[in-house]
Amino acid sequence: MRTSTIIKTLLAATAVAPLLCQAESTVNTGGASPLTATAHLDFAITIPKFIYVRINSGTGNGSGGWATGGTIDEIVWTLTPASVGTGALAPTAGGDIATGVSTAAVVGNNGNITFGTTTAGTLNDTTGDSISFATISATAAHLSTGTTLPFPGLADGATTNTTLTAVGKVVQQDAKWTWSYSNATVPPQGNYGGINTNNSRVTFTASEL
Repeated sequence: MRTSTIIKTLLAATAVAPLLCQAESTVNTGGASPLTATAHLDFAITIPKFIYVRINSGTGNGSGGWATGGTIDEIVWTLTPASVGTGALAPTAGGDIATGVSTAAVVGNNGNITFGTTTAGTLNDTTGDSISFATISATAAHLSTGTTLPFPGLADGATTNTTLTAVGKVVQQDAKWTWSYSNATVPPQGNYGGINTNNSRVTFTASEL
């Protein structure tokens, strides 16, 4: 008899156990109307900390998220004898930015961001002549975000920085940058810079403050 009682108790516990794994539920019976019953749910969303920078290549926040990759573009000015030293010029055909306009974006979700450029030195050719990066500039114009991403400037063999102010800990800024070469002097003839040669490459860096 004792064994039978133990078995019955175990069977009863087994029958009740699945109910313990179900979602919360309550029942209210009797008493004055209106009756009320309650149940609860807990929600959780995890957002990773990230920082994103794009200069022309790649795409923005498309269906695949903040896309990465793409190519490093070359911006080219090819002058004629008649145009040397005659004033500001937009990039010419032959580079990857034939229209003279790049798109740039910086996004981060952990507070203010420092955004800047670094160069290894002046643009030079194989003979030792050089052209200063200070002669190259970009004018920023609205693209899609509420705040236009400023162009941080270029300096020879140095880093230039600007601070991007977060709103609610989030920085989301982009812009159209229209490039220009000041072309105010007559340099010695030569091919200055190139594809990752003669100090041509500029590094754009976005960093958390």
